[in-house]
Amino acid sequence: LLIVTTRASAEDVIKNVRAENYDMFNISGLVISDSDMTGRTIGGVKVVANMQNVSKYILKNWVDEVFINMESRTEYPQELVDDLVEMGVVVHFNLYNIENVAGNRHAVERLGNYTVLTSSMNYATNKQAFAKRTMDIAGGIVGCILTGIIFIFIAPVIYISSPGPIFFSQTRVGQNGRRFKIYKFRSMYKMDFDPRIIGNKILPDGTKKTGIGHFIRVTSLDEFPQFFNVLKGDMSLVGTRPPTEDEVEKYDLHHRARLATKPGITGMWQVSGRSKITDFEEIVRLDTEYIEKWSIGLDIKILVKTVGVLFRKDGAM
Repeated sequence: LLIVTTRASAEDVIKNVRAENYDMFNISGLVISDSDMTGRTIGGVKVVANMQNVSKYILKNWVDEVFINMESRTEYPQELVDDLVEMGVVVHFNLYNIENVAGNRHAVERLGNYTVLTSSMNYATNKQAFAKRTMDIAGGIVGCILTGIIFIFIAPVIYISSPGPIFFSQTRVGQNGRRFKIYKFRSMYKMDFDPRIIGNKILPDGTKKTGIGHFIRVTSLDEFPQFFNVLKGDMSLVGTRPPTEDEVEKYDLHHRARLATKPGITGMWQVSGRSKITDFEEIVRLDTEYIEKWSIGLDIKILVKTVGVLFRKDGAM
């Protein structure tokens, strides 16, 4: 939780949230609206940004939710609210002089002793969240078993073709900016900055010969270790694709909306018939559409379509 408040209210807000929310929130930072106190500490919480750069801070860091608490005489931070909604961040507003609040879903809740209006792109009830996680655990267990079976056959071939680790890991950016390690079967040569696929060769006559690495990638076998990420809770069976840290560094505010849910092994754009699209804005649009329309039924529909895509001749994900 990132708290945006005034200097006079900061300590009371921190104490209130800590005392009333039973450790539900980890307060990750403060933003003081009426002065620039970046770098200072109030009530044991560091001031991490000011009102001019808070949107950029959230874009680059792990922030799940934002609580905006202003005094009645303080001007409503409309520009900040618009940025947060554009980024897909869950926002809690202390109910003071609020007229029109952007966002698709709204709910009145309690945060500490405050009555707040919560705005988000979509909203999952406890039952829906439990059902999605249950489906992820069940799918993750089955997927890990399949990964173990595939490992028995594919690991020796990978190692013989290119001695080195069987698995490849990379830091990706997950829900709301959380960093995690994603796992895949290695399909590239173990050489620095070498993009060649294991087993690919150009024969003397110029013929291009594909190898085990190409087979692993076009059949999506390299993706199977990600079921371990699903079991850990880093990923879901269905979601958006997790970007690299370099990709996130180039994000505009509206791109951040695709981080509003857990990343998935499969998703809407992979099964839309446009999985080979290169237009990043179209990918963002499809990811945002998935988040806004999310339901358990939609996840099941995407999973069924994924099976069909995998069995199509040209359907590598």
